[in-house]
Amino acid sequence: MEWIEWSSRMLFIAFFLYAISTVLFTIAVSGMRKDRNVNRVAYGKYAFILAIIGFVAQMTYFFMRWAGVGYAPVSNLYEYTTFFGMMMVLGFLVVYGIYKNDVLGLFAMPVALLVIAFASMFSSEVAPLIPALNSVWLKIHVTTAALGQGILAISFASGLIFLLNETSMKEQSKSRTWLEVTMFVLMCTLGFIIVSMLFKGIGAGGVVEFTNDRGQAETYEYFMPILFVPEGAQLLSGASGLSLELPNWINTLKLNTLIWSVIGGIVIYVLLRFVILRKRVAEALQPLAKKVDLDLADEISYRSIAIGLPVFILGGLIFAMIWAQIAWNRFWGWDPKEVWALITMLTYIYYLHMRIQRGWTGTKAAWLCVGGFGIIMFNLVFVNLVIAGLHSYA
Repeated sequence: MEWIEWSSRMLFIAFFLYAISTVLFTIAVSGMRKDRNVNRVAYGKYAFILAIIGFVAQMTYFFMRWAGVGYAPVSNLYEYTTFFGMMMVLGFLVVYGIYKNDVLGLFAMPVALLVIAFASMFSSEVAPLIPALNSVWLKIHVTTAALGQGILAISFASGLIFLLNETSMKEQSKSRTWLEVTMFVLMCTLGFIIVSMLFKGIGAGGVVEFTNDRGQAETYEYFMPILFVPEGAQLLSGASGLSLELPNWINTLKLNTLIWSVIGGIVIYVLLRFVILRKRVAEALQPLAKKVDLDLADEISYRSIAIGLPVFILGGLIFAMIWAQIAWNRFWGWDPKEVWALITMLTYIYYLHMRIQRGWTGTKAAWLCVGGFGIIMFNLVFVNLVIAGLHSYA
């Protein structure tokens, strides 16, 4: 277990370094000194170096945990989401090394931080692999898929920069509305982290027992106030109250977590929007996005997708289909995660098709970048947390 303990410390160090890197990117972009050119070069350079050191620390965490558990640590939500965040950082480091743009760091690093913090709210306990995961294809399929998604995530950051740069915040428009919706979704991720820490600290959950769709007795341990329970569930411990019964094909434990995350996101957004900033969140970020050339943001999005999509197709679909044939004797089964992986692929293929064949650039292309990453996060969060399927263990 010593490897596991040390790996957790390395992950904390990586997260801490990423946070400092984000702060330095913020200083570099905002230009706090009088000599703003010197400020951007110096602080941006330091931020990039710290991000590299943080990535090395997280890679150390990954291999230490691998040594401790005996298999590639990508088998559950904690491990996979942590690895996904690390791949986002890797994608950013490569792109930043090419373009040297501090604004990209200001938008990409906080998203990676949110993803890693999101992962830390799940159980990090070590458990034996279930039979379906005890395969060499675990590390081949999952790591390649996460790498592809991490590279694709950079197109989200650059696409968001483009939209913030291009959208008028003074006039009512669909673009302005959906930008604010995007900000709210990010607030919900932060809300998940905060409410998880709060409710775990005060012990606000409980335990329920129910009969699953296979006729077996099963228990759910809630760490948040119980809003939803499976049909026919009985409360074993915790606070009683009004709990809505839902069909057993819905994972009510994870749905409960999701709803509380949305509630937390609403509270955070209202505080930011009406108390702290007193303006739309997107409007507050717009001056920072204005520091990036639109053509550069568009080019970064295109290159990220051109590189990330083939990697994702290889890992998320081709390797997955090979493993599915070995594990379940079929290449394709319309499992929820399989379906949404297919939708992810088609979305980015549509982006490349419209860009190459129809010359789509600018706002339309940027929205496809943001929407594509939204689908990735929907698959990671909603499909994992709510819909039961063959991938529910992940």
